[in-house]
Amino acid sequence: MASRGEADIVADFPTMHHRVVDQLGRRIVGGGWKPGDTLPVEEALAAEAGVSRGVLREAVKALVAKGMLHVRPRTGTRVLPPKQWNHLDRDVLRWKQAENATALLRDTGELRRVVEPEAARLAAGRATPDEVRALYDHVAAMEAAAAEPGGTGYVEADIAFHQALLDASGNPLLGSLGRAVHVALEHSFLVSTRTPGAVEASLPGHRAVVRAVEARDGAAAAAAVRALIEAADRDIAQSPVRGSASNRPDTRTTRTPR
Repeated sequence: MASRGEADIVADFPTMHHRVVDQLGRRIVGGGWKPGDTLPVEEALAAEAGVSRGVLREAVKALVAKGMLHVRPRTGTRVLPPKQWNHLDRDVLRWKQAENATALLRDTGELRRVVEPEAARLAAGRATPDEVRALYDHVAAMEAAAAEPGGTGYVEADIAFHQALLDASGNPLLGSLGRAVHVALEHSFLVSTRTPGAVEASLPGHRAVVRAVEARDGAAAAAAVRALIEAADRDIAQSPVRGSASNRPDTRTTRTPR
C-alpha cells in the first residue's frame, strides 16, 4: 500500500530555526541530555549548532513551550523530565517515534482503546446525517484505494475516517485530540498495515462501525471500534516492519495505515 515510503514520520525544515529545534529536541529525547542536565552556555551551543545566538535563543524558547526545557537566570537552561513534556506536540511525537518506535506504538494503542470506543458510542447518539454520510464516503474511499495497485490514497482516507468519527462524537475536545495525535496514529497505521491482508481484513470492520452509528446503536459502535483496535494490535505484533530506529525499512517500500 502506498504512503511516503517508510515508517519514519517525515518532517520539513523551512527555516534554520526549525532545524535547530529539531536537533535539540532529538538530542533531549534521545538521552544526549538527561533530565536535570544544564545545557552548554548559549555561545558554545550556538557555535556547535552553527547558528547565531538569536536563532538558538528562539529554538530554546520553542522547547520551553513544549515543556522540555526550563530557563532560569543565573542557573542556566535545564532539561525537564519527560512527564512534563507536551506529549501531544507533533514534534515530540515525531522524536519519540524516531527514538523508540515500540513505546510509541504501545502508547498509541492504549490511547485508542481508551478514547475511540467511547467516541463511537457518542457518535451513535449525536452524529448528523451529513456526518454519517461522510463516514460512509471515507470507507468507500478506503475500499477504492485498497483495490488500486499500490493502494495510493488509502492513508488519507483511513486517517480521515477516524478523525471524522471523533468529530461525529459531538465533543470538540475529542476532535482536537485526534488532530493533535495525528503523527502517532499515522505511525501506528503505517506499521499495522504492513502485515499481509491487514488492509482488506479491516474494511468490513470500518463499515460495521458506520452501520452501528447510523443505527444509533452505541454499544455496537463501541464494540466495532474496539474490534478494529484489537485487530490493529495483532497486525502490529505481526508486522514485518516496526519502524524502529534500529530496524528501519527500505525507504523504497510503501505502506498505509489502519
